[in-house]
Amino acid sequence: MKISSINNAKVVYWAKLKMKKYRDIEHLFIVENEHLVEEAIKKGIVIEIITTDKYESSYPTYEVTPEIMKRISSLIAPPKVMAVCKHIVPSDISGNVLLLDRIQDPGNLGTIIRSAVAFGFKTIIVSNDTVDYYNDKVIRSSEGMLFNINIIRSNLLDMIELLRSKEYSILGTDVREGYDLRNLKKEKLAIIIGNEGQGMNIDLQHVCDGFINIPMSKNCESLNAAVAASIIMYEVFHE
Repeated sequence: MKISSINNAKVVYWAKLKMKKYRDIEHLFIVENEHLVEEAIKKGIVIEIITTDKYESSYPTYEVTPEIMKRISSLIAPPKVMAVCKHIVPSDISGNVLLLDRIQDPGNLGTIIRSAVAFGFKTIIVSNDTVDYYNDKVIRSSEGMLFNINIIRSNLLDMIELLRSKEYSILGTDVREGYDLRNLKKEKLAIIIGNEGQGMNIDLQHVCDGFINIPMSKNCESLNAAVAASIIMYEVFHE
């Protein structure tokens, strides 16, 4: 089907999905560029394709003008293809778990998701006030790995209570003291990564079984949240 009017109701609807409010209402989001579209297709969450060119697909496909693609896209240079996708239904908690407390930067969240997949973490639990993981910058910086991991949005204190009932060790992060990261056990871990500027919420600190730190030079006070999370997950993954 071809659409040429920028005021078409379908175009207006798609454009609204750039806003979290409408993504939450519709339980839909948009992925942009062919690589991410292909990853979404593998996941089975695509409901329709939007393209400025021919695109072979079994899904409903809309051919639009470059002007319309620019209206829908969040990118400075709009792609030739994008897909409207349905929200991914979370599954039960499994494997090692990362808990994210008020992560605000989309790039950080996307990088953490990508590293979690790379280093074998099965579940990420994000606090209710963490950035939306369907944000276009999160999706892009995760390189589509968003589709390969279980993500749950919930109250972290409630989830920690559940994790403890499943015999997980709840570990916070502390730049000054704690267990040497290299001495961690490798299974049934639930590791909390705090906010970029403020660190872990005090209430979360009180429910930790212990803390871990990353040995580093005295010349550096702390690490970026995504870098710290990636190092921790690598160390857990690495034999």
